[in-house]
Amino acid sequence: MSQTKQPTNTGALATLVIVFFFWGFIAASNSIFIPFCKTHFQLNQFQSQLIGSAFYGAYFIGSLLLFIASNVLGYDILNKIGYKKGIIYGLWISVAGALLIIPSANANSFPAILASFFVVALGFSLQQTSAQPFAITLGDPSTGSHRLNLAGGINSLGTTLGPIIVSLFLFGGLGADAKKTVTVTNINTLYLIVAGVFAAVALFFAFSKLPEGKNNEAFEKANKASTSLFTMTLLLGLIIVIGHFSEVSKLTLLLLSLISVVGVLFYSNSMANKNSEGWGAMKYQQLIYGMIGIFVYVGVEVTIDNNFGALLKTRGYLTEAGLDESMISKYVSLYWGSLMIGRWTGAVSVFNLKGTSKTIATLVVPFVAFAVVLGVNKLYGSDITDLFGYAAYVLIAVGAFFYGQEKPVKTLITVASLAAVAMLIGVFTTGIVSVYSFMAGGLCCSVMWPCIFSLGVAGLGKYTSQGSAFLIMMILGGAIIPPLQGAIGDNASVGMHHSYLLAAACFTFLAFLAIKLKSVLTKQGLDFDAQVGGGH
Repeated sequence: MSQTKQPTNTGALATLVIVFFFWGFIAASNSIFIPFCKTHFQLNQFQSQLIGSAFYGAYFIGSLLLFIASNVLGYDILNKIGYKKGIIYGLWISVAGALLIIPSANANSFPAILASFFVVALGFSLQQTSAQPFAITLGDPSTGSHRLNLAGGINSLGTTLGPIIVSLFLFGGLGADAKKTVTVTNINTLYLIVAGVFAAVALFFAFSKLPEGKNNEAFEKANKASTSLFTMTLLLGLIIVIGHFSEVSKLTLLLLSLISVVGVLFYSNSMANKNSEGWGAMKYQQLIYGMIGIFVYVGVEVTIDNNFGALLKTRGYLTEAGLDESMISKYVSLYWGSLMIGRWTGAVSVFNLKGTSKTIATLVVPFVAFAVVLGVNKLYGSDITDLFGYAAYVLIAVGAFFYGQEKPVKTLITVASLAAVAMLIGVFTTGIVSVYSFMAGGLCCSVMWPCIFSLGVAGLGKYTSQGSAFLIMMILGGAIIPPLQGAIGDNASVGMHHSYLLAAACFTFLAFLAIKLKSVLTKQGLDFDAQVGGGH
């Protein structure tokens, strides 16, 4: 007997995707704000990357605090208050952070700006932890990944528009029309508007007739996993203290941070294999690999972009004098637009097209998305003629998507390997070919999240929800890998250009990780490449 599918709450979903848009908008805008802060506060590349560390570190801290508090209380706090209220509370926290940026800028204090960005992202952490399961509850569970695909596509639109709009506010224009200096008034105006929009969405959510978004899943304590993650946090905190009060090099400290994260995760899995009681989802090796995968994936996606502005400003790289910071937004926009191109292409399967229709759509949609990115940049006054050649990279990515056949392991190996090659081409060439190659990292990254996420939670059963929360914590990679590249780039013997060898190493590792995940799941009787990956 066939069951009637639960209809999608279209109005609620339309409201929810606004939140996804602003995550992308603010996260991508950091790449314009970072070079501004570097110049304004006279920072080195490592110091400028602390904006990303504050931003993505807040995701980890926020998720961890929520998990530990729920573990202590014995119930899921988010399920208790409902996903709707979780999003509303998260929005108000982000409003507070956006407003705090204004006095921080007026006081000309970089540490205060870092703290403000941390608060903005702390709100994002609560919003993201609430919004992803909330999207699934707004319709039939069988079509939940479709709604997440749609939300991911809108998120990517935000990442494409963010750098352009922020450049307009900071520099009063783009390209030749841009001002060379940024006033505090520009910053005040930008973040007043951001705070106002967050507040408006929070009020809309509060007064709308959206479902509360609760589920009936029983919460299972995982005291040992909680202790493990808390230990990881203490180690990272200790490394930060050592860095502040000693002369130990930043590169050494960041490598220690990487070792701490990976070491704690492998140690936890090793102990869980001996006695699984109290470890919850961490007893599954695929989750540990998935957590490391998300850590590296987010880290490399963010580091390509966050250090891109500094590279474009380097003399002799793209232009003889190096680009002015007001001129870089179109390249940053196309990098994030590359993620939109890939995600829109991945969303073709949502429409259940078959045969020739699906093939045509898969060929046409990425170039439509590419045209949207170019059109937006053209609309805002940028000269886009030097971006046309990027179509060749889009075509190569489409070929990779066809080859991957929507199989998570095969797709992850393919795009990670291509991305590693693209990074090497970018490192060993200069000019527009190098710029294209680094931007192509976005095309490859676009489909990595759903591949890693679906493989990481495969076979977890009743621990799937807990495993998902642990995976979201690993957005922490965006706080560690970008400043690590910044510290490498500050080394005169390496330089900013060759620091992108780190990105090549990250992608190579992700290809290796896909093979390990397949091996682990095969031993458990799970041939996951026979299934289609979910969406981010």
